Amino acid sequence: MGAFSVKDKRIVNERMERTFHYFPKLKERLEQKGGTMSGGEQQMLAIGRALMSGPHLLMLDEPSMGLAPIIVEQIFEIISELNKEGMTILLVEQNAFQALQIAHRGYVIQTGEIKMVGEGKSLMHNEFVKEAYLA
Repeated sequence: MGAFSVKDKRIVNERMERTFHYFPKLKERLEQKGGTMSGGEQQMLAIGRALMSGPHLLMLDEPSMGLAPIIVEQIFEIISELNKEGMTILLVEQNAFQALQIAHRGYVIQTGEIKMVGEGKSLMHNEFVKEAYLA
């Protein structure tokens, strides 16, 4: 579905192989319907579907929500890898520790209001952030 608008089969195949590189589990589940997959596999599928369109910007809303810690770690490693390869990532995430570890820039929002802005790693060491989000 993510490559629906792409007419060149070679590009579709390249993007699919790239997606399988990040999410080898999806290759094993190629014939399985998305709705029957586990929560972690569904999150991988959603990100993989987005990657199929060849985006320059990947916007993710709570990619760790409801996932097992091991899957959360894998998802964040992939997000970080995509960013290192040059993709811009806009990440909205309540897991402040995971998000700030990989963020170049972070915005701490509380009740709809931006409370702090800064480099991800520096926000991790801020006392307000530690007390409110990392305790």
